[in-house]
Amino acid sequence: MTIIATRIDGRLIHGQVANLWTTKLNISRIMVIDNEIVTNELEKTALKLATPAGVKLSILTVEKAASNILAGRYDSQRLLIVAKKPDRFLELINRGVALRNLNVGNMSQSAETISVTRSINVLKQDINDFDAIAKTGTMLTAQMVPSDTAIDFMPLLNKVRQESHHN
Repeated sequence: MTIIATRIDGRLIHGQVANLWTTKLNISRIMVIDNEIVTNELEKTALKLATPAGVKLSILTVEKAASNILAGRYDSQRLLIVAKKPDRFLELINRGVALRNLNVGNMSQSAETISVTRSINVLKQDINDFDAIAKTGTMLTAQMVPSDTAIDFMPLLNKVRQESHHN
């Protein structure tokens, strides 16, 4: 299996982070998994423009991503998988793709979200999805850029969970 890294990032591929991660991990292909973006030409164009030079880009539905990975289509490549939310990764796992580690990057704030860190904001559904991912044995870490230390994400989530019960 050639999945080098997986990352949740609400902004998907954007300058600094894309360049830092692809360079640090020597990524040859970025795979965006998102069932909506697949049909959105404008967003697809923006993602292509944001992809670092020399790196291939795939924008796939979760189902297509899972079948391509399981079929060994990327076995000779170094793959970085990016999605906006944990549910995409949960579905990928449920379709048989084993993930050792999932890096929780940036999740945007909204009126309904609970703040976990300055850059990670979750909905109740996201918390359920993270719990389900953790149960599969995937290690969840929070790390914005490669120079940051990766920290265990579940204790951060548990702290927020307790606080939200007391309010």
